Amino acid sequence: MARTAKRSPLPRDGDHAAPQPPLPAITGATLDLDRLIHERMRLGIVSALAVNERLSFNDLKTLLRTTDGNLSVHARKLEEAGYIRCDKSFVGRLPKTEFRLTTAGKGALERYLDHMEAIIHATRDG
Repeated sequence: MARTAKRSPLPRDGDHAAPQPPLPAITGATLDLDRLIHERMRLGIVSALAVNERLSFNDLKTLLRTTDGNLSVHARKLEEAGYIRCDKSFVGRLPKTEFRLTTAGKGALERYLDHMEAIIHATRDG
């Protein structure tokens, strides 16, 4: 049985890789994104609350097309950071959970959006 050599995915001397486009001139300040908000689900939560005064747990879950557990974990991280507020109550015997964006959360989202705009401008102007 003949053995075939596997080709390494890394280039060796003599191999020629396709030229890479130059990176845009992005400063360290523009890369200083808020890692807490940058995660997709948390950005979705904060963004949804930025355009709605308050949303119920079920409304957010439906809007973001996620599971109870996933929403709970990400909402808790935002709540611990002080970016959102969670209000729990009962309507009759049914529990109701609502979320609101805090002043700190609004500021964090504004800073995040400013950083993203700076990256976009640097990329387009580069």
